Formats: sequence, C-alpha cells, structure tokens
Amino acid sequence: MRFDLLMLVPAGSLLALCFAAYLALKILKRTEGSKEMVRIADAVREGAYAYLKRQYTGVAIFFGAMFFVLILLAVKGHLPIFVPFAFLTGGFFSGLSGFIGMSIATRSSARTANMAQKSLNSALGVAFSSGAVMGLVVVGLGLLDLSIWYYLLDWWYSSHPTPAGMDKLGAITSTMLCFGMGASSQALFARVGGGIFTKAADVGADLVGKVEAGIPEDDPRNPAVIADNVGDNVGDVAGMGADLYESYVGSIVATMALGVAAFGGLGMSLQAVTIPLTMAAVGVLASVVGTFFVKTEEKAEQGALLMALRRGVFSSSIIVAIASYFVVKHILGMQYIGIYWSVLSGLAAGVLIGLSTEYFTSSRYKPTRAIALSALTGPATVVISGMSVGMLSTAIPVIIVSVAVLASYYLSGGAANANMGLYGVAISAVGMLSTLGITLATDAYGPVADNAGGNAEMSHLPKDVRQKTDALDSLGNTTAATGKGFAIGSAALTALALIAAYRDQIIIMGGNINLSLMNPKTLVGLFIGGMLPFVFASLTMSAVGRAAGAVVVEVRRQFKEIKGIMSGTAKPDYARCVHIVTFAAQKEMVIPSVLAIASPIIVGILAGVDSVTGMLTGATVSGFVLAVMMANSGGAWDNAKKYIEEGNYGGKGSSAHKAGVVGDTVGDPFKDTSGPSLNILIKLMSMVSIVFASFIMANTLMK
Repeated sequence: MRFDLLMLVPAGSLLALCFAAYLALKILKRTEGSKEMVRIADAVREGAYAYLKRQYTGVAIFFGAMFFVLILLAVKGHLPIFVPFAFLTGGFFSGLSGFIGMSIATRSSARTANMAQKSLNSALGVAFSSGAVMGLVVVGLGLLDLSIWYYLLDWWYSSHPTPAGMDKLGAITSTMLCFGMGASSQALFARVGGGIFTKAADVGADLVGKVEAGIPEDDPRNPAVIADNVGDNVGDVAGMGADLYESYVGSIVATMALGVAAFGGLGMSLQAVTIPLTMAAVGVLASVVGTFFVKTEEKAEQGALLMALRRGVFSSSIIVAIASYFVVKHILGMQYIGIYWSVLSGLAAGVLIGLSTEYFTSSRYKPTRAIALSALTGPATVVISGMSVGMLSTAIPVIIVSVAVLASYYLSGGAANANMGLYGVAISAVGMLSTLGITLATDAYGPVADNAGGNAEMSHLPKDVRQKTDALDSLGNTTAATGKGFAIGSAALTALALIAAYRDQIIIMGGNINLSLMNPKTLVGLFIGGMLPFVFASLTMSAVGRAAGAVVVEVRRQFKEIKGIMSGTAKPDYARCVHIVTFAAQKEMVIPSVLAIASPIIVGILAGVDSVTGMLTGATVSGFVLAVMMANSGGAWDNAKKYIEEGNYGGKGSSAHKAGVVGDTVGDPFKDTSGPSLNILIKLMSMVSIVFASFIMANTLMK
C-alpha cells in the first residue's frame, strides 16, 4: 500500500502537466486580434525570448563551473556522487518551469485584450488560464523531478552500500535535499535578473513618460513601453515561477529528510517520507478542481473579481484540508494525528497572510487610501506614508508565522520529541504550498492582464476594452501582492525546515552544534545573518536605480532627437531600450548572486558550523521581515496611484497623481526586485550550507 501511495507522485505530475497542456491549447485556439495587436504581442515575445536566451547563457556558465566544483567535492568524499547531477536537474527544471510559463504568458496578453472586446469573463478566463499553466507546470515539473530522483536512488541504494551512518531512506533524502541548491540558484538568477529588467524599464517609462511628458501609461509613443511589457513577463512570470518551484521542492525534500530523523527510530521512515509526497499529489488534484470555480459576471466590481479568484483558492484549500486527514490517518495512524493539525496550521497561515497582505495593499482599505490622500501634499509624504504602511504590515505576518510554528511544533508532538516537532514545522510548509498550482495562478495571471491593457492602449482599442483590462490589472496588483506575501511566508517556514535539516546533516557527519547565545560564534553568525538581507536589498535596489537611469537618459534622447514621436508620425526605437535593460540586468545580478552563494562558505571556513547556523537563523528572521515590508510598501504605493487614476484626488494628470507616480516608482523595485529576491536568499544560503557542510567541517580555520 505504501508503494501504491508513492505512485501518486508521478501520477500527480502527469495530471498537472496534462491539464496545463490542455489549458495552453485552449488559450492558443483564441485569436490574438488585429494585425496591430499581433505585431505588439510579437515584439514583446521577441524581447522576452532575447532576454531569457542571454540570461540562460550566463546561468549555464555558472552551472557548469559549480558542477565541476561539486564533482571535485564528490571525488574527495565530501558529497555523494549523485549530488552534482541532482544540482543540474534542480536548476534545469526550475528554469524550464519559468520558461514555459513565460512562453504562454506572452501568447496570452493579446488574446486577453481581444476577448475583453467580447466580455469581462472571457478576458478573465484567458488571463487566469495562462496563470494556471504557470502554476501547474511548476508543481508538475517539481513532482517529476522528485519522482525521478526518488526511484533512481531507491533502485541504486537497494543494491549498493549507503554512505556511512545512513540507512537507505536517509541516503535518499540526504541526496535529494541537495538538488534544491540548483533550483535555488536558478531562482535567484531569474528573480534578481528579471526583477532588475522589469523595474528598470517600468521606472524609466514612468518617470519620463508620465511625469515629464505627461502621456498615458502604455502609450506607444513611449520608447520604453515594449521593454516595460517584456519585463512583466521575465520578472513576474518566469522569475516568480522559478522562485516558487524551489520553495515547493525545497519544502518537500526538507520534510522528507526531517521525517527520517523523527521516525527512523520508530521504524516508520518510509511512512514519514510518504506523507509530504502524497500531500503534494493531492494538492495537484485540488488545484485542478479549483480552477473550475474561477468565473465572474459581466460588469463585476473589484470585490466580485477578487471573490472569483478566492473561490478557486479556498475550494482547493478545503479539499486539501479534508484529504490530508485521511492521508495522515491511513499512513501514520491516529496516534500521530497531530501531524494533520500541523498541516492545517500551514494551510491557515497561507490564507491569513494573503488576507493581511490584501488589507495593507488593496485600495479598498484604509492603509492604501491614506497613502493616496497623502499625495495631495506631494511626493515626500507619499514616500513616508508608504514606508509606514509597509513597516506596520510586518506585524500580522510575523505573528501568523510564529503561531503556525508553535502550533505545528507542539501539535505534532514536539514537547516529547524535538525531531517530531521539527517535522511538524516542515509539514506545515508543505501544507501551505500544497495548493501552489492554483495559488500561483492567481499571481501569474496579473502580468498577462497588465500586458493586455498595454496591448489595448497601443493598438487603440475602444475605451471599454481598456476599462475591462484595467479592472483585471488592478485586481492583479492585489493578487500579486498577496502572492508575494504567500511566497515570503512559505519561504520562512521552508527556511526553518532547511536549517533543521542542516543541523541533522552536521550531526550525521559526526559534528556538534552549540546554538547557545553565550557562544560567541553563534552570536557573530546572528549579526552577520541579520545584516546580509539589507546588503542584498541595497545591491539590488542600486542595480535598478542605475539601470533605470540609463533608460531615462535613452527615453529623453529619443524624445529630443527623433522628430515626430509625440505627434505619432514617427516610431520610437523600442529595441534600444530592451537592449539597455537586458544588458544591465545580466551585469547587475552577478554581485548579489555571488553574495548569497559565497557567504555561508566563507563564514563556515572562517568560524565553523555554529556561526553558519547563527547566520542562517539571523538571515531568516531579518530577511522575512524586510521582504514583507518591501513587498507591501510597493503594493500599497502602486494601488494608491491607481486609486488616484480612478478619479480620486484630482485623477490623472493632477499634482496628486504625479506624486503617486513617484511613490509607485520608489515601490517598484521594493515589490518586484528586492523584496521577492530576499525569500530566495534565505533558502539558497541554507541549501548551500547543506551541500558544503562536509567541506566546511573539514576546512574550518577556527576550530
């Protein structure tokens, strides 16, 4: 029966990928509209592919070099020989999920705009289906990667000796834990590079187009408008997909590893490993079912549109909540039913973090409207108000995650067995991410709606079409902010599980960890870890500022030198702006990425495993809080600007609107570059620590 349950994992992968293919074919059967709409969509698609081609070329060089390093470590006995290859597959599937999602997104925007001429529900159907393809491809490829490695390693270790001190399942989960480093590395490159691209183009387009030239958003006269549309796809679709892919597989493999530690002495390792894999498969089915609940009425208000998406997410969560009870009861028995309550705590935490994020970022509520009101007194007060809202918004998610950690730890039996409690914390992260197929769909649909609005504006469709796409876009801002909150919350729980897995790896290798605050090595690690997210955020913010500055200069040059742009008799050089941000993104993402990968190794060699553990803990705490603050500030600034554009406080073109645009410009790198990248930082550092644990123990200078 255990074998039958594990077979649900490849079955779940097949279901997700087949349903994603069905949705993709359904989208592609729609027409893209007029020749002008097709031309605009082709330009965006061409720019997105050009960017990804250049990015993947650079990333391939990094993966080749890291593969060589890991092979050397494996030859010297620091790693199982499978780890370098697992590293490659983790990166490959992470990048592939982002690429597929972006490919469908760039083919869906014109079709969404075209369907908006028919009805709002038709436009929502295309945009949401595109997001669902992204979500289902992520979980489908994640489960495929897990299935391949689980069955390969199970076959290998059934006839070959395991590493010293490990049983077969321990060797399997220890090796699988390491391929998360490949997924995390790819996710960081995708998030940082894509984030720099999209926000440099967005900021440059807004500062010169809206503020200086006074032309509308997505106006075809703006030379940076195509780069802006390209950025929505490479950053918010490809980047988000790679990001949540590594969260998804990272939480599952960390839970599997902790399950072996918790249940190994009870002879129930296989059952503990089966639980997270089975839950993930059930989550796929729940996500597929949830997609059928996403419908709305014509002329729906913002609240009705939001409820349409919520019906999908809530129905999926209810299915997982019910099914998980029977999964835990059947596999572990009623004596361990506390594990089920840990699952529920993760599910509840994900929903509550989403609601909290919505409150602080939606223009339906007081915080964002207060930012819009502050625009009446200028850009400075807009920036101050947005920062204040972001800082205040950290309280509720921190409390939610804290309660989830305590609940999952003690409900799973942590008071009697610490390893059991840590397994409970890890399984709560799996519970939160189990409905990722549809949760990610509500996020990835936003850039499609945004691009659809741009296509409608540039191809001069009727005003009612733009009104429909704007309604979807405004909703997309809220769901994107909610998605980022969900991603950050899941990252915090996953990072905690990875830190616990790192500790277990050290113990298995014969090492000791002293986490007392009286231990100076641990304390130093905490300080360094607390500092790293701020340095990382500074580097990425500065990168956006420099790249955006180059776009501003180029747009101003074109307005000045290309006669006829403003009158519409001459076309801007869109390709030049795309080239500028592509080159800048590739160059600027190197230093932040090196910081994330090198920090655990350098700290470990200089001060040992105690300092590394302290560093991971400090980075998780400060990175989580900083990421929430930046994401929510950015989302609130964006929606405050849109609230003014709806006709409040003077509407478009007013002094309040210009102040709101400045706030949105500051918030762009907050919410789409630095903030989302931080959740990858804290997980990647843990993954690097796990992979290089043996090497660090053997080469620490301060014994």
